[in-house]
Amino acid sequence: MDFNMRIYLVDGTYELFRSHFGQPPRVAPDGMQVSAVRGLIQSLLSLISSRNVTHIAVAFDSEVKSFRNKLFNGYKDGSDTPEELQMQFTLAERAVAALGITYWPMMEYEADDALGTAAVTYSENTEVEKVFICSPDKDLSQVVSGDRIVCFDRRKNLILGESGIKDKFGVLPKSIPDYLGLMGDSSDGIPGIPKWGAKSSSTLLARYIHTEKIPSDHRFWDVSVRGASGLSKSLESNRDKADLYKKLATLKLNVPISQSVDDLEWRGADPEMFHQFCSELGMPNLTRQPKKWRT
Repeated sequence: MDFNMRIYLVDGTYELFRSHFGQPPRVAPDGMQVSAVRGLIQSLLSLISSRNVTHIAVAFDSEVKSFRNKLFNGYKDGSDTPEELQMQFTLAERAVAALGITYWPMMEYEADDALGTAAVTYSENTEVEKVFICSPDKDLSQVVSGDRIVCFDRRKNLILGESGIKDKFGVLPKSIPDYLGLMGDSSDGIPGIPKWGAKSSSTLLARYIHTEKIPSDHRFWDVSVRGASGLSKSLESNRDKADLYKKLATLKLNVPISQSVDDLEWRGADPEMFHQFCSELGMPNLTRQPKKWRT
């Protein structure tokens, strides 16, 4: 039994966006854009080979809208996603399946919810030494725990444990939803509270941990922050919004995930599925990249 198991959880949606905007345009024989899928395949195989990955899973935002859109109309709805990228999500799921990698296509929830749920669930297994959440998304920082659950920004080759999150944002992981709710998160369409920025949010939350614990009158604050009076008035006028934005930024950690730790073991790409997939997309060179094939 392996008690030093490391699990890698990949934000497939992020990888697709990164590949789509970072890869040269690539068109399949049927005329469909496939640069994002190609980049995803290369990225996953690079991760597996460079870090000797044995256990891996990928999550996708297969449905653009989630339950959060029902809570707040301004929440991200995918309207700014290029159509040629959106069309590649189904292909991406097929690609990951052909690679023999477990994947979670999220519908009501978001990929971040699946990644957060999986990280917390698998970290409780005594066989697991460490869980790497492969994404630079700030939301996922909230489930970081010591050096057991960490965020791994592969583009920067940066790994952040709990102390790293505190150094970067000025708050503990458990305060990240409050932090994003106060200062806002433009990538998710969360506007934040007027006057509140990164510095003021981190200063108050480093002391009070959660937004609801911040005293309503700035004269009772026992930390010094510039413009305290204006910040206090703004927060008191927008407590309901602050609570809503915090809720939007809080990951759901009860997403139904049926796979066990053993189910995440990578046993190699499926030779028939992968060769057929690469042929269909006009990418025969990719068939030489997997170093391991499922038997």
